[in-house]
Amino acid sequence: MISTLNAFDQQFLNGLNRINDRMNKAQQQISSGSRMSNVSDDPDQVSTLLSARAALSSADQIQSNLGRVTAEVNAGEQGLESAVQLFERARTLGSQGATGTQTADTRSTIAGEIGSIMEQMVVVTGTQVEGRYIFSGDADQTAPYTIDLSLGTPVSSYMGATSTRLVQHPNGTTFQVGHTAQEIFDSADPSTNVFKTLSALRDALLANDSTAINASLDALTKSSAHLNSQLAFYGTAQNKLQDATDFGQNLQLQLKTQISSLQDADVTDAILELKQGSVQQEAALNSRTQLPRQTLFDFLR
Repeated sequence: MISTLNAFDQQFLNGLNRINDRMNKAQQQISSGSRMSNVSDDPDQVSTLLSARAALSSADQIQSNLGRVTAEVNAGEQGLESAVQLFERARTLGSQGATGTQTADTRSTIAGEIGSIMEQMVVVTGTQVEGRYIFSGDADQTAPYTIDLSLGTPVSSYMGATSTRLVQHPNGTTFQVGHTAQEIFDSADPSTNVFKTLSALRDALLANDSTAINASLDALTKSSAHLNSQLAFYGTAQNKLQDATDFGQNLQLQLKTQISSLQDADVTDAILELKQGSVQQEAALNSRTQLPRQTLFDFLR
C-alpha cells in the first residue's frame, strides 16, 4: 500500500493548520473584542476573571442599594429640617403665650396654631419614599402615627416597629442610616418627647395657665435640642452614604479595569497577527508550489 502523504507533506499541512488556527483566533478577537471567549483560551486566568465578575456584580448591586437609601435619607433629612422649623415656631408661639398681656382668647388662638403644628409634625412622620414609610422602622407599610386634636391624647401610640435595617458599605462593613419616628418624635424621656411637650403647651394655653405655659417652655428647650440632634444624625448619615458611594464607584472602576485586562482583546495586536498569518500562509503555499511534483511513475521506480 502506498502512503498518500509522506512525512514532508504531513509536516507542511500541520504547519499550515497552525497558521490557520492563529488567524482564526485573531479574527475572532477582532470581531468579538474579547480574547477569552472560551475557557481554553486562557485557563489559568478563568478563576480570576470569574471572581472579578462576581465582585463587580456585587458592587453594582450595592451601588444600586446605596442610591435608593440615599433618596430615603435625603427625604428624612428634609423632613426633619421642616420639623425643626415647625418646632422653633412652636417655641416662639409659646413665648408669646407666656406674656402677661395675653388673654384666654388669644391663648386659645395660639393653642390652635400649636395644634396645627402638631398635625404637620405627624405629616412629617408619614414621609414616604417609593411607597415606604421611612420613619416606621421595619413596619414600613404602616404610617407611624395618626392625630385627632379632639382627643385628650391627640397623637396615637407608635404603630411602626423597631428598625433593624443596616446598609452595606462596598468595603464589607455595615452602618445605620435611619431612626424611627418613635425615636425622633416620641422619646421615652418626657422632657425630650416632641409630641408630649407640644401637647402640654397646647393644653396649658387652652387652660390659660401661665405657670403651666412657662413650665412647657422649659421642656420645649430640651425637646428642641433632641430634635436638632436627630437632624444632625441624618446629616452624618448623608456623609456616610456619600463616602460609601464614592468608594463603590472607585471599586467598580478598578474591577472593570481588571476584567478588561483579563478578557479584552488587543485589537491592534490581533490585526497584526492576522496580517502576519496571512503573509505566512501565502508564503507557505507559494513555496509549496515551487517544489517539483512527483508522479505515479516516480513511486514505481
